[in-house]
Parts: sequence; structure tokens; C-alpha cells
Amino acid sequence: MADKEKSKGFLDNIEDGLKEYWAWILAALILWFIFAFNLQYGLIRAILPIIGVIILGRIAWAMWLHYIQQDFISGIDFVLLEIVPPREVLRSPKAMELFITNALYHFSYKGGKEEYWQGAVWFWFSLEIVSLDGQVHFYIRTPTRIRSLIETQMYAQYPQAQVKAVEDYTLGVDEISPKSAWNAWGCEFKLLKPEAYPLKTYVDYELDKNPKEEFKVDPISPLVEFFGSLQKGEQAWMQIVITPSKKTYHTKGTWFGKHDWAAEARDEWYKLLYPFTSQREEPGQGLVKSARIEVRVPPYLDRISKAMIAKVSKLGFDTGIRIFYVAKKEVYTVNRRKDIRLIFRQYESPDCNGLDRHNSTQGDAYSGVFPASAETVMFLANRMLNEYRERAFFHLPLRHELFNVHKIPWPLSGFVRAYFHPVNFVLNVEEIATLWHFPGQIMRVPTLERIESKEASPPTNLPV
Repeated sequence: MADKEKSKGFLDNIEDGLKEYWAWILAALILWFIFAFNLQYGLIRAILPIIGVIILGRIAWAMWLHYIQQDFISGIDFVLLEIVPPREVLRSPKAMELFITNALYHFSYKGGKEEYWQGAVWFWFSLEIVSLDGQVHFYIRTPTRIRSLIETQMYAQYPQAQVKAVEDYTLGVDEISPKSAWNAWGCEFKLLKPEAYPLKTYVDYELDKNPKEEFKVDPISPLVEFFGSLQKGEQAWMQIVITPSKKTYHTKGTWFGKHDWAAEARDEWYKLLYPFTSQREEPGQGLVKSARIEVRVPPYLDRISKAMIAKVSKLGFDTGIRIFYVAKKEVYTVNRRKDIRLIFRQYESPDCNGLDRHNSTQGDAYSGVFPASAETVMFLANRMLNEYRERAFFHLPLRHELFNVHKIPWPLSGFVRAYFHPVNFVLNVEEIATLWHFPGQIMRVPTLERIESKEASPPTNLPV
């Protein structure tokens, strides 16, 4: 009986191996057949033209998709909406989370004609906090066709707020150059760890429990306070550009299998707890095939394990974050760089995740051993000004794809001034609402524009 069970287990292993590696076995047999009958030379002469056609066809297809998508994007009209918060914000950031979910998550399936002939792309939005001479403003840049939806959803969560279309404030800065009156510094941000690890959110600060105003600790307060402290002639701009996540990752053990960001986050969770499972297989292949499994999470991993699970329970957005400090040359302060680099420190924790600057206008990717010249820094600042104005994180121009620092190594990247390739990552709606929401009543920044009086409808019994 024991011999039969051993034999059955051996045959099952062979069957599993054939199912998993059938493609490699087939390729090995084909190669053996070619070399055994000396067919390689004729086969190469026959295959080379086909390979050339495939490569050229792939390039032509990529160029076509890029062209029609840029043509589609050029036809989208955008509007910048300023959101003036009410004088008293008594609701938690949960209200902003609900607004972002209902108004900005535009997931849609594109048909073949829409995607490959018309170049249709998903809409993206920019959530912005801006200081103009110390006056703090909240903005949303959106396609015009979504404007009414944004207004209704904003009023649904903040009835006393005001939504109005305004001129793009970035147009007030013509350029960053030796001839202009402006100087600037900016950077983008990336995650310190894989996307599965979440940032600290308003839930970690217990704002979801609606504590009394005097006990609230709002993580957005340091940013708004810093923006409100700027002097006349100084400006600070922050943009969070989002679109529903459609990232895919290659599924290990398959040729063409793909999975989304949530499945990738679960794989990271499996890897984190792999040493503490009673039965083990290769990480990423699933934990076990049988139902008998025991995972003993140590206390120091309990919080992060629950946080990783909670992150994938909410909608995810592909996200890009950029901050730009611009000021008149006579008041430009170099020390503002440090303030900007530390502006998101309250969202970081050692066991979870955090935001770190990269692609800064200091030209880090260009300089290598020697620092970039002042002319290069100003050139990069002007380039970032244009990228900020375009809200460029998705669907980049062709020049970004061909001439970026990832394809042109140092020191050649410095000579040709290759583009920094913007990095986007997945944040869920809770994390985004933490980064962009109205500060509460306890936040008394005098330069934060608010509605000073409540709006109310007239009584119904007024004489006509």
C-alpha cells in the first residue's frame, strides 16, 4: 500500500512538471530535431526575413498607437476648478475619499475601434494644493465633460464649499531662464518600498473616528502651514495626478499570464509571511495545494500584515506626485528645498512605506561625481515647469520614451540632457484622500481661503 502511494506521488510530480514546463520541453525537442537533421542553416535563412518583418511591424504598431493617442488627447478640453472649502470643515477625510471614489474613478472598457483606431485613453485628474504669495488654494484639473459630476459630488460631501472655474495659475510664470524674473526648484516623489506597503493614512491618525476638534492631529496640517508661510513673490505648487490603475504584472510560472496590482500586493504579502508558514512552496506560486496550512504572524508584523490587506480592499489609482517651488529671483530661497523634501514625512513609517524625492531639478541623474552646473539646473527647472503645466505623468510625448536617463546612461545623459522618466505608482483612494483633503476647523491658517459665511436657501413662506 505504501509503495502504491509512493508511486502515485511520483507520477503526480511528473504530471505537474509536464504541465508547468511543457513549453520548454517542446522547444528542446524542436531544437534537437533541427540539429539532428542539420536543418539550422536553411531555417535561419527562412526565419530572418520573418523576424525582421515582426520587429518592424512592432515598431510601426507602437508608433501608430502613440500617434492616435496623442491626437485623441489633443482634443480633450481641460478646465481648472478651484475648490474653496467652507469656514468650518467638520467632516473627516472619509468624505473626501467618497468624493474621489464617485467623481474621479473613471474605469471603462475600450473596444478595439476606440482603443486602436480612435486612440481613446482613460481620463486623468490633477489634485493640487497651491500657495500664491502665501495664499493657499485647492484645485482640481479635469476634462470639461466631467466638470458637472465633480461639482455635484463635491457639494454632496461639502454642501457649503464653492466650486468655480479659474485661469491656470501656472501661466503667471512665463519661463525659468537667466532672462526671466523667476527661479525655481522642483522634484517628483516615489515610494520607498513596493506598492503593497501602504502609507500612513488618516485612519492611522484616528481621524476616521471624528474626534473633537481640539484632539485632532491632521497629517495635512504641516503642508498647509508651510505653504501659508511663504512670502510675497514666492509660490509653491503640489500636484497629485491620478487615473484608475490598469497596471499589469507578469505572472510567474506562465508565458503570457498577467495579474493586476492587487494580486501583486497579495504576492508581496505572501513573501512577507512565507518564513512563518507551516507548509512552504516557492513564493509567488501560491502557499500550498492542500487545505492544511498554518501561518503564525509574529507581533511585530501583525500591523503591517493587516495594513497590506486593507490597502487592496479599496480602489487603486496610478499616481504621480510633483512639487514645484518658484519665486522671484530677489526672494528665491535655496533652503526651501529642504522644506519640500520633508513635506511628506508624516506619512512615512519604517515598517510600512513612505515618499522619497527623485528626478529633482538639481540634475542628480546628470551630475554623477560632479554637481550639475547652474545653467543645467535652470534648464531642468524650466522643463519641469512645462511638465507641471501639462500635468504630464501619463501618455508622455515620444521624446520622453526615446531620450530618457533609463535608456541613455551617464555621462551621455548629461551631454544630451536626457529626460527624467516620471515614475507613477499605485495608491488607494484612502491614501490619496489623506494627501489631499480640506484641513479641519482646528487648522486656522489665515492665508487659507475659505467661505466666510454659510449659504442657505431662502424660506419657503416668503411672499411672492
